[in-house]
Amino acid sequence: MAAKKSKSSGSSNEPVIQNRKARFEYTISDTLECGMKLTGTEVKSIRDGQISLGEGYVHASADPPMLVLHGVHIAEYPPAGAATQHVPTRSRLLLAHKREIRKLALKTRERGMTIVPLKVYFVQGRIKLLVGLGTGKRKYDKRQAIKARDAQRDIERGR
Repeated sequence: MAAKKSKSSGSSNEPVIQNRKARFEYTISDTLECGMKLTGTEVKSIRDGQISLGEGYVHASADPPMLVLHGVHIAEYPPAGAATQHVPTRSRLLLAHKREIRKLALKTRERGMTIVPLKVYFVQGRIKLLVGLGTGKRKYDKRQAIKARDAQRDIERGR
């Protein structure tokens, strides 16, 4: 499973959804916290933890400055009627400052750079998305990451 639902360390019971696959597939060099433009049923579904970041990516354009989230699945909210439901995999606008969007757009023009969603969490009742600027890892880098993770696990077990 690509996304992991875990509880935040604060006193609220709102979920923190992480994209662990992105940290494995990409070397993240820079991060940015963005807001998301959502509908009411999308917010309710995210509060229930019904979101998958695994297949998501972000497209940045410098003129006009826009960040658009693609491929993220937010499940429909069953208590809402069929007339008020949202499209689960629609493109969603991300909210950030113009200078930050332009900076990301310029960096993604470089070969191998992409913007991936890393984490969805709540800040004072508002949904935030942490996106990261990353380069794809090679196969041997992934093998080294698996080897290091297994070694750390063995140390924690006391072997």
